[in-house]
Parts: sequence; structure tokens; C-alpha cells
Amino acid sequence: MNSTVKEYTYYPGCSVRTTAKHYEESLLRVFDALGLKLYELEDWNCCGATLCSSVSRLTSYALSARNLSRAERQGRDLVAPCSACYLALNKTKDYLAHDEEVRQKVGRALAAVGLKYTGGVRVRHPLEVIITDVGLEEIKKRVKRPLEGFKVASYYGCQTTRPYKEFDDPFYPETLDKLMAALGAEVVDWSLKTRCCGGSVTGLVEEVGLRLNYILLNEAHKRGANVIATTCPLCQFNLDCYQSKIIKRYDLGFSVPVVFFTQLLGLALGMSEKELGFARVMVPMQPLLRSLIGGEPIRA
Repeated sequence: MNSTVKEYTYYPGCSVRTTAKHYEESLLRVFDALGLKLYELEDWNCCGATLCSSVSRLTSYALSARNLSRAERQGRDLVAPCSACYLALNKTKDYLAHDEEVRQKVGRALAAVGLKYTGGVRVRHPLEVIITDVGLEEIKKRVKRPLEGFKVASYYGCQTTRPYKEFDDPFYPETLDKLMAALGAEVVDWSLKTRCCGGSVTGLVEEVGLRLNYILLNEAHKRGANVIATTCPLCQFNLDCYQSKIIKRYDLGFSVPVVFFTQLLGLALGMSEKELGFARVMVPMQPLLRSLIGGEPIRA
């Protein structure tokens, strides 16, 4: 990796400022340690994903287009950690590029507030930035605490690699597996790494959501995983926060911690449990965390 600091515009989105604070906490520290400088997008707004897009797709596009327009002014690649935001921004770019009606209507909406978008922003996921702009070999050199004993099931969810396969295979992605292996973890081979967790359905029709998440947890456990690493705030929320209900409903005799990939990367780079937001995880990581330094908890 070139020693020059690489700079990006950072779009937090709503989730990492609320239910996924531990994602942002770990992301910012990891990027800083790797020489990746983030500048928060000025006056950003909700991307319009999920519920908004189901009510009005055009409104959703206009919301994302406003963020793209403001990012274009800042002149850097736009990093979006949330899978829903990442998809919404890329989908908006696609429609603005290929749908004349959408381009004209959204263009008029932007012009009404003194903005315009010409298509000049590249939207990137943090995982792709780390793999591409830092590289696995450089990551290996920086590992201070190999994740020995960690059996990781890499879980992307359904929005990071589909339908826009910007940096990985849409059905069987492997970049997260390669990153976990570079950190010294044992990577679990499983087929559900892009299967949907139910998203917001879990909060609306709980029985359906619990069943979908049970399938994921059960399969990860059957494959020998002792931790799930994810790239998506909503996936992490569903699998972690609803896990106690899933255990009770399906009479499971196990639990599986579910964390963000940036938290595991930070651990391997030598950062503390506190810095990386592990206190915010519902299913405890303590047994695995203690194993890293010979039986003692990792502290700041």
C-alpha cells in the first residue's frame, strides 16, 4: 500500500448513527489505522431506502440523488457502509444513467434546490475499499493479534452484492472470506452468505422474520461457525437482537455472536474491545475475546 493517505467522502446513513453505532465506531478506527481518510458528506439526508422506496420510488431516487449531488461537489469517491444505503445510491446512479424520465424528474427536483448531478461519483462499500485500496497482503503485515480460534461465517446479506456486482460475485462472494483468512481466522464454507435475513419484515411480521433468521443461525452453527461477520446493519440487528427470541422459539441449544467485519478487523489490528463497540453486541463475545490473549479480557 502506498504510504500516501487516501481520501474519501463518507456517507453514514441513518443506521450507523442509531442501531449500528458499533459499525461506525469500528469503521472509523479501522480506516484511520489503515491510512484511509474519511470526510463526512456535508448536509447529508436519508437515502430513501426500504419503506420510502416502497411508497414512492421517485422520491427515493430524489433523496439519494441529493446525496450524490453533494458528494459530486466534494470530488471524492463516496463510501457507504450500510448495505441498504449502498444499494439505494447505486440504484439511483443506474436509473439516472439509463432512464430518461427518472433523470428529468429528479433533475428538476435537484434544480429546485440549486443542485445538479452529472454522474461523476463512484459509490463504494468499505469492504471493497479495504480489499482494493489497501490489499490483503498489506493487511496481513499489519495484523498484531491473529484471530486464532475464530471460526467465521461471512454473511453479506442480500443487498451488498446484488443486483450490482460492483466488486464480488452476486451469489457466492468471497472477498470477506479472504479478509477473514488474512486476519488468521478459520473461514466456514456455507451457502447462505447472501440469503435474506428478512430485513424490516422482522419488525412487521415477526414470525416470518424469526424463521428466516433461525435458518441462518442454524446453518452457521451446523457448519461449525462460532461467530458471524456481517457487512449490513439490518442483518446484524436481526440476527443479534432477535436471537434470544429465536433460541426460545426454536429450542436452540446454542448461540452465535454476530458482529461487523470491521470489529473483527480492528481486533486483529490490535484495537481494544471498548474502542470497537463490542459492548453494544447483544450475544456476548467474551469467550472468543478472552481466547485472543490467553484467557484475559481485551481492554483499552
